[in-house]
Amino acid sequence: MKSFITLWLIVPHLLAPLHTALAANANRPINLLFIMTDQQRWDAMSCAGNTVLKTPNLDKLARQGARFANFYSACPVCVPARTAILTGHSIESNHVLNNTDVSLENEPAYLSFDQILLRNGYQGEYHGKFHSPYKLAMDYTQPVRWLNGPRPTGCKSAMSEADAYKAYLAEHVPKRPLQPGELLQRFGVYHPIPLDANYHQTNSAKSSEGEAYGRLETPPEYSLTAFTAEAGLAALDRLKGGPFTLTISLDPPHPPMMVAEPYYSLYPPESIPVPISINDPRTNSPYPPNKREEGGAYRNPTNIRQMTSIYYGMVAEVDEWVGKILHRLDELGLADNTLVIFTSDHGEMLGDHGMHSKNIFYEGSVHVPLLLRLPGIIPAGAVIQTPASHLDLFPTILDYCGQAGKASEGNSLRPFIEGREGGTDRVVVSEWNSQTVPGFMVFDGRWKYISGQTADASSLDALYDLKNDPQEVSNLIGRNPDRVKHRAEAARMKELLVEWLTSVKSPHLEAVKARPVLNQVRADGARQLKEGE
Repeated sequence: MKSFITLWLIVPHLLAPLHTALAANANRPINLLFIMTDQQRWDAMSCAGNTVLKTPNLDKLARQGARFANFYSACPVCVPARTAILTGHSIESNHVLNNTDVSLENEPAYLSFDQILLRNGYQGEYHGKFHSPYKLAMDYTQPVRWLNGPRPTGCKSAMSEADAYKAYLAEHVPKRPLQPGELLQRFGVYHPIPLDANYHQTNSAKSSEGEAYGRLETPPEYSLTAFTAEAGLAALDRLKGGPFTLTISLDPPHPPMMVAEPYYSLYPPESIPVPISINDPRTNSPYPPNKREEGGAYRNPTNIRQMTSIYYGMVAEVDEWVGKILHRLDELGLADNTLVIFTSDHGEMLGDHGMHSKNIFYEGSVHVPLLLRLPGIIPAGAVIQTPASHLDLFPTILDYCGQAGKASEGNSLRPFIEGREGGTDRVVVSEWNSQTVPGFMVFDGRWKYISGQTADASSLDALYDLKNDPQEVSNLIGRNPDRVKHRAEAARMKELLVEWLTSVKSPHLEAVKARPVLNQVRADGARQLKEGE
């Protein structure tokens, strides 16, 4: 039976100074600087192998610390993922299953890692996108702005994050009439590309955020990234006496996908390769094509190159501000005793399989970056291959910050980062509350099994061998005529999923156990076929 313990894979000579460093830092309080982006896929960093996008500051952070090469979202959707990060508990345990649950007042039932630190002598602030139930934001040293909509109960902030940025723009960027070909979004005036949903509408007042793409006319020094990062820099100055916890939650590269010059032109579309899987027909996929995809919008190489060019520009802007934040940490003399973590809540498909956006279990959506740095304690240059997930961040942070032992459904990564323990049996699970598409993914470092949430859910199950099929184009079960040959591997992966569901007391345990290992939805979707039919 596999356990849920993480394997470390690091160069042995890096461990030589470790015990000395640990002794030197034993009595120093550890600060936390937590930097998070939104919708950044794992390979949107040059240190992760991207040959087009350059991220020198994230690369430096990786060289100075540890990079998890296989880090996965607990749920590839904003609010459930971010809440799982904060509490170290699964989306079902949190009762936060989708983005509308951001308005819950009595859930989750758990404290966040920040609340634990703040109730044990830390000062702390949170700047940027707070996209979780607001009860988790009640302990910070300064009021935390809610994202948008009605003011949450107990919130003492004068305005939401959206309204604060709107006021900031009004102060620094004068309004002007739209020119021919321009559109307006919450970030300001922009020139759309053909992929934009409102590209053919002349001087539209506003386009759909999720399908808005183009060149932003807001000066880069007043972008939302700059607005949030500058707030984080000011917070460092206030918190430098420590110990502190500071989160800087950056919105990009989340839609609307638009960025100003010089970032817009950094990566010419013609320099960007088209995804290998862009023409995947998905005839044996858990995710059948939707109407817009059937029209080819995200299978068009020109569209995807332009979209990716903008996305890379947004990441490049983030990288530049990460460099400024880390430089300020150095200037304040805080780098040596500050745990720096960089991650994202979920990814973005960017044309993989002819798809865009998130909330699915393909790699582009569910696989995210994780970098950790703590000089002298976390070995420099460590690359960890075995899977980990958002649930592991809560216990890892509290372990390094002297609050180990708090209840969590994850595991501290510290023993494995530092080479004091190892293992080969780590698996991770991601969830999404749905009856029409799969509800669970389990990954063991090579095999990925995707399952429906109930015994008779209409979604198609999948088994992918990422070692031999990293693009996930060959589902070995589902409608594969040779699916019986892969029954044993599918059954093994399903058992791993059942073990995890048992460990977190999932309400879906019995339904998943009752689901056939090999099941097939007819091409017309009429009914679920059981094994042997």
